[in-house]
Amino acid sequence: MIIGIDIGGSTTKIVGIKETLLLEPLTVEANDPIASAAGALGKFLNANALSIKDIELIRMTGAGASFIQKDLLGIPVEKVEEFKALGHGGLYLSGLEKAVIVSMGTGTALVKANGNCISHMGGTGVGGGTILGLSKAMLNLSDFDNIVNLAESGDLSLVDLSIRDITQGDIGNLPPTLTASNFGKMSDKATKSDLVKALLNMVFQTIGMMAVLASKIEKDNDIVMTGNLVKVPQAQKTFHELAKLYNVKFHTPKYAQHCTAIGAAISYKNH
Repeated sequence: MIIGIDIGGSTTKIVGIKETLLLEPLTVEANDPIASAAGALGKFLNANALSIKDIELIRMTGAGASFIQKDLLGIPVEKVEEFKALGHGGLYLSGLEKAVIVSMGTGTALVKANGNCISHMGGTGVGGGTILGLSKAMLNLSDFDNIVNLAESGDLSLVDLSIRDITQGDIGNLPPTLTASNFGKMSDKATKSDLVKALLNMVFQTIGMMAVLASKIEKDNDIVMTGNLVKVPQAQKTFHELAKLYNVKFHTPKYAQHCTAIGAAISYKNH
């Protein structure tokens, strides 16, 4: 069995692949990369009734992978460049031959993947870390699930300036509800729910528009969204709106949160 581990800024993800069988991925939270990698491996072995001797190789990627040396608990470790793992994982999970792959984690990265040809297109520091940091600074909120739940009942019209707020006519093909300026209206009546909804809207519009522009540059309308933020309802709503507006297709495959770990493991056959 080949194990893929992605050690990120706040979570570590692990997956196992035996021939063509993908075992259920797992996620652990830990700040120390070595402890989180060992903990993730132990949890994965226990959950799947496996022993260390069942593992042939660990393919490791992510920011924290540099802290791990040649082996983990006696199992050989190979390092995989993170963008290559992201590209391989995105194509594998989506079933596409080529696409723009977006990883939404603490920050955001974009790669262009076409078979085994994978290149980093760029990224932005806007991501999950932005949501947590600004929520803490503005509203003293630090629980991510609480932030997302609060946003469900928020009203963007009390915070964001829309196109219909600034013109009575049409601007090209843009709908009147489209955001003209994030936080550009900012009513004194805005509640915590309104503010966190506007914050999520700003983050996902920024990520979504970067993905759209990347797809236009590459003349490829398929965009695969991966990473921890895919599970946020506001993300899917925003991407759906952008897909209709710019004639692109956003894909959110099963196991999208574990894409890079899966990419590290499955890229072994292309290694």
